[in-house]
Amino acid sequence: MNIETRKLTFIQEFLRLQNEEIVIGLEKLLHKQKAELIEKEMKPMSIEKFNSDIDQSLEDAKNGRMISAKKLKSEIQKWS
Repeated sequence: MNIETRKLTFIQEFLRLQNEEIVIGLEKLLHKQKAELIEKEMKPMSIEKFNSDIDQSLEDAKNGRMISAKKLKSEIQKWS
């Protein structure tokens, strides 16, 4: 059984659940497993990359390639 079939089967089983405790337990397990996977895959940024990103950000700000937080919030509100 491939991953897509397994996910669909799981979704069908999940939708039939009537016990809230099981749903809560599955939610907690999902969040825990995702957090562990993200932490496992995270790698520290090199100091060279960090400094390069800072230089790029300063250059972008200097050349007007940025958006204010207020304007960004306004744009996001238009999404819904």
